Amino acid sequence: MIDSHCHLAGEEFQPDLTDVVARAVAGGVSGSLVIIAAEDEQEYLRSADVIAVWPGVRLSIGVHPHAAGRFADNPARAASLVETRVSGNSSARAVGEIGLDYHYEFAPKDVQQEVFRAQLGLARRARLPVVIHTREAEEDTFRILAEGGGDLVACVLHCFTGDRAMARRALDAGYYISLAGIVTFPRAVELHEVAKIVPLDRLLIETDSPFLAPVPHRGKRNEPAHVVRVAEAIAQLRGVSLEAVADATLANFERVFGP
Repeated sequence: MIDSHCHLAGEEFQPDLTDVVARAVAGGVSGSLVIIAAEDEQEYLRSADVIAVWPGVRLSIGVHPHAAGRFADNPARAASLVETRVSGNSSARAVGEIGLDYHYEFAPKDVQQEVFRAQLGLARRARLPVVIHTREAEEDTFRILAEGGGDLVACVLHCFTGDRAMARRALDAGYYISLAGIVTFPRAVELHEVAKIVPLDRLLIETDSPFLAPVPHRGKRNEPAHVVRVAEAIAQLRGVSLEAVADATLANFERVFGP
């Protein structure tokens, strides 16, 4: 089993990183994709510590839409920074998380869109998959993803919280859907339906640690070991074995991000 999205290089895990990794490995989690904010020098440096403790880790590096405002004067600079980080790190396998967030709108929408476009251009040139963050920005996200001929290596909609119509739209476009701890919440009825319709060969599972801890850990710091709870919830909703979900999502991860 593998956690396809976590923030293990964040400050939240510095005090007990070794224990966090040990719990994940003991629970059968073989690795994770750790998301790195390209503009955060300290987080990028801490990623080396994470890899040293957990060789199964791979990295995805990008400028999150919350940070897009830092590049308002020159959106291409965001892509250049990501390119520098990615090319200088053999563990980097993707560009992300990138995208649009209109819920908080920490950066103007037009700035978010230009920074997003610049990083998608880099992903196309470098032949790297992308990890997408989209919140209350479905139409613009899909429109911008479709620009440039749709020639992305692979596209993952991380921490998917949309409805069935959005899921079908993503699947029709060839994207992967990654489900997080929200799928374990009893009231997430629409997401439960999404979990049932996503083909196993297009599904990923994640924790988004330290955020969104699944039941029964809700309200506490999340960590990669808890991805097992996500897989269990999906297996129950689909009426299949835990092994079927674990095997399929691991195969999908390796197809997108490499072994």
